[in-house]
Amino acid sequence: MAVGSKELATDQLETFDKDRLAEELRKAKEELFNLRFQSATGQLESHGRLKVVKRDIARIYTVLRERELGIRPDVEAAAVAPAEEKKAKKAKKSDKAAEAETAETAETAAPASEDEAK
Repeated sequence: MAVGSKELATDQLETFDKDRLAEELRKAKEELFNLRFQSATGQLESHGRLKVVKRDIARIYTVLRERELGIRPDVEAAAVAPAEEKKAKKAKKSDKAAEAETAETAETAAPASEDEAK
């Protein structure tokens, strides 16, 4: 089995969109900085973690580069799209409910106006 974080396995990285990969890369670089700082001050308990984080960074760079070259298919924000679709559907339903409520209010107000006119 390859050394690395379980949450950053190659299969999992393939499903991430470009923004998510950039965020994971930023987190990994920040962690590597902190680990190097701990190592320099003698506070690092697990030196193997340095190796793991470096490999995670390399995996992310590899996936990004393979997408640039067209080796891997580019993944759009697929996880975000269904959530946005659900929000759009809810918004449409709420718009329809608001329109129906407005129509009902207009209908109840219209007969009163007609009665006043007679």
